[in-house]
Amino acid sequence: MTASAIDAVTFRHVMSHYPTGVCAITAARQDGPPAVMIVGSFTSVSLAPPLVAFFPGKQSSTWPMIESSGQFCVNVLADDQGTLCRKLSSKAPDKFANVACHPSNLGNPILDGALAWIDCKLFAVHEAGDHHIVIGHVDALEIHAPGNPLIFHKGNYGGLASAVTVSDYSINIR
Repeated sequence: MTASAIDAVTFRHVMSHYPTGVCAITAARQDGPPAVMIVGSFTSVSLAPPLVAFFPGKQSSTWPMIESSGQFCVNVLADDQGTLCRKLSSKAPDKFANVACHPSNLGNPILDGALAWIDCKLFAVHEAGDHHIVIGHVDALEIHAPGNPLIFHKGNYGGLASAVTVSDYSINIR
C-alpha cells in the first residue's frame, strides 16, 4: 500500500493504539492571557545542546501565539489532571481562569501539579506535512511533583495501571 492510498481515518485509528504522554505547552504573551495548547507529540531530541520537540498542526490558532513569544514551557501533565487538560484544550477565551500556576524564569506558566516542566527558547521550526516540528532549546527544567503521567490512548485519557522500574528486574549483560 502506498502512502497516498492510506486514508486519514485509518491512519489515525492505527496510530491511536500507541499511547502518548500528554503535555500542556504554555507561553506568556504581551498582548493577552497566556497561550496554551495540549499535545501528545513531545519528545527529547538532543543532550548537547539540550533540545526537545513537539508537533503542532498547521491549522492551530494557538501555535502562532506561542511562536511569536519565542519561548514556551512544556508541562508534563499528571494522571489526575484530566479535567485540567480538557479545560486547557477548550475554546474558552481565557483558559487560565482559576488555573493554579506560577511563572518560570522566562515568564511562562508552570502548571501547579504538573509532574515536570521544561522551559525553552524557540530553536527551530520545520514543516512536516500538515504539522510543524518545533524544536526548543532547554533553558531550565525540573521535576515538579511526584506521580504518574497522564496518558492518551485510543481517544481517551488515563493513567498507568502499574509502573515498573528497571530495578524490579535483574539485568545480565554479557
